[in-house]
Amino acid sequence: MAKHTLKEWYLATRPWSFPASAMPVASTIAYLFWASQIFEGAPRINLLYGVLALVGIIIFHAAGNVLSDYNDHRKGVDTPDNAMMLPLVNGSFKPEEFKRYGIALLLAGCVVGVSLLLLTENLHLLYVGVAGGLLTLLYSFLKYRSLGDVVSLLNYSVLPIMGTSIVTVGHIDWTAMVLVVPLGLITDSILHINNARDAVSDREAGIHTFAMRIGAKASALLYKLEVLLPYVWVVVAILVGWLPIFSLLVLATAKTAWGMARQSSKLLTEGVAGVATLDQQSAALQAKFSIMMIVALVVSALVGWGPVINL
Repeated sequence: MAKHTLKEWYLATRPWSFPASAMPVASTIAYLFWASQIFEGAPRINLLYGVLALVGIIIFHAAGNVLSDYNDHRKGVDTPDNAMMLPLVNGSFKPEEFKRYGIALLLAGCVVGVSLLLLTENLHLLYVGVAGGLLTLLYSFLKYRSLGDVVSLLNYSVLPIMGTSIVTVGHIDWTAMVLVVPLGLITDSILHINNARDAVSDREAGIHTFAMRIGAKASALLYKLEVLLPYVWVVVAILVGWLPIFSLLVLATAKTAWGMARQSSKLLTEGVAGVATLDQQSAALQAKFSIMMIVALVVSALVGWGPVINL
């Protein structure tokens, strides 16, 4: 068996996708920091535990990517025509070593999770962690049955926000769930446009993604909603007092989102070629949107900017 460099092992995890899981955690930490500075009686955050949660979810994400690629390869989903750069497709990694790698990463993520559980002594974290672990293990099974989008929303938005809240302030701060909609939708757009692009090859492999179920026209429309609704949500959240007014900073990325929404229509006119890079553009948008939100929340906390309306 050929030896691999650390760089090869790292690239095999598809690190360009890590912002999809890391940014919801970082944004939640920023939100809770803002809340701790603005709202009377709000608990102070434990930044160290938040950082550990960030490390843990990235490891889980890496495990999910590796195991998903292994299952896709075993199922015949990825071919040299649509995945030339995947390690299992180009032969640089063997399936069994890839499987062991994914399992090892999953166990490493569990070590971080158990450590946080012991540190916080909060059983709610156990429930969130077990749910996330099961969804990671079952991701391919569920994706092949049109539930990949649901798993994406749960594993890269709802559960990370809940888990981060538990480890940093000791309980689920339900006000932080305001971040679920904008971050969850943009994150899901990455998976959705990827599945819409690969609909033909997925059908040939005998799997059924949600994008396949609804067709190209509806997939393009859904993608538009996923990248544009987050901006509407943030404006509404500001007006009702859920976010500070400086959160309008995310509008700096709106032009990019609008261009991507228009590009998604090329799925109908140009097919795969028209949206070939839209999944990577979506990942970049998610990172930029989240960074703007983090900056807005941290600055608002430091200067004492509360909500426009106090509910």
